[in-house]
Amino acid sequence: MVERMLQFVRLGQQTPDKRHAALRREDFQEIYAEFDPSRAAAQASRCSQCGVPFCQVHCPLNNNIPDWLKLTAEGRLEEAYEVASATNTFPEICGRICPQDRLCEGNCVIEKGYDSVTIGAVERFITDTAFERGWVRPAPPRIENGMSVGIIGAGPGGLAAAEQLRRFGYDVHVYDRYDRVGGLMIYGIPGFKLEKHIVLRRWKLLEQAGIVFHLGADVGGALAFAALRARHDAVLIATGVYKPRDIGGPGAGLAGIVPALDYLTASNRQGLGERVTDFVSGELDAAGRNVVVIGGGDTAMDCVRTAVRQGAASVKCLYRRDRANMPGSMREVKNAEEEGVEFVWLSAPEAFLGDATVAGVRAVRMRLGLPDATGRQAVEPIEGGHFTLAAELVIKALGFDPEDLPAAFGEPALTVTRWGTLKVDHHSFMTSLPGVFAAGDIVRGASLVVWAIRDGRDAAAAMHAWMRQNAAIAVAAE
Repeated sequence: MVERMLQFVRLGQQTPDKRHAALRREDFQEIYAEFDPSRAAAQASRCSQCGVPFCQVHCPLNNNIPDWLKLTAEGRLEEAYEVASATNTFPEICGRICPQDRLCEGNCVIEKGYDSVTIGAVERFITDTAFERGWVRPAPPRIENGMSVGIIGAGPGGLAAAEQLRRFGYDVHVYDRYDRVGGLMIYGIPGFKLEKHIVLRRWKLLEQAGIVFHLGADVGGALAFAALRARHDAVLIATGVYKPRDIGGPGAGLAGIVPALDYLTASNRQGLGERVTDFVSGELDAAGRNVVVIGGGDTAMDCVRTAVRQGAASVKCLYRRDRANMPGSMREVKNAEEEGVEFVWLSAPEAFLGDATVAGVRAVRMRLGLPDATGRQAVEPIEGGHFTLAAELVIKALGFDPEDLPAAFGEPALTVTRWGTLKVDHHSFMTSLPGVFAAGDIVRGASLVVWAIRDGRDAAAAMHAWMRQNAAIAVAAE
């Protein structure tokens, strides 16, 4: 047992052992080993227990990080799990995929000169231990309240809301167009960051709590949105955003230029044991090909590291800004470089070369200019800075936009913002339709899983308050 905290003055930062790049390139298993319990406790003891915990402030879920670090350092792991799960619906997932270097760890007050506490690794250790020892159990309500809620979307936001509403006693039904629960956690995030059994395990717990899942549901098609509203006392839209942003220029329509999500979904489905036609035909398989990924976010990092594992001849990431201005996690950039990915900084595509199928990318060197209104430096091309990259597969990882939900759902009264996201009251999460709420990326725009979880939990609380108020009014009117 560790006697006291503040051990950062004598203990250096250590993360769980990471598999060698040459080994991890060969499979889609997670790259980090399990944390040894004694090392996890020692690393947790490095926390300074500061009066204003910036790690907690900068966590979208406001997790009580110093508290569960102290409990871990003292060997009180079951209590640590209870504290961690009190504010986070999926701590085992956030511990794996959150960009801690941009959030909690990046704002640790002991970071300068001593390195931050390894918060994400300890969070993963706590939750994995809780599952191994049977501390994680389904959470059915103590009392059923007789009211029903429909949730569209089984991604992190929808699942977080479903879990909370079920605790409140609602009959919860989740509708999703895919054949598995998890959304992007299953189909978008590769196994080397999040193995699929982690998500499927949580799905089973939610079912055991009494949540009903309707998979392969075509909301707005075979299942009319109006009919779904009629089934339930309230509806939450948590569909996420999946429409890929495109890129123009000569040759942009050539075969072999594909959206990132199509590529990642095919790879993940293949890993789940499915026969994916586009993968079998080679259209979405990087094996033996020169691959260029365009973009600098976390999705681009998922694509380059997936291409390496598929046996690409070469993998390059083309990004128009420099490393310091890259939106993706620096931890993921480092992992990608270790695995053989080449980053072509300050470069932007101008045209795609080839006859029927892409054979290369013509790009131009960029330089950073003056800051714009947001404070971010603008980019401008360098005259004469053209060059060409060989590429038989080009993956566009430029971000995502929302689909036209009013048209898709046949509900023109569903109001959207100028960006196409659903317009909601940000206190009640209610859309322009009474009793219809929305949360997650479909409101916020493409963002992190942890923000979707936060939005789902907050929306569930707002829906609960609204339905209780409506039920009270109905009783008073009788």
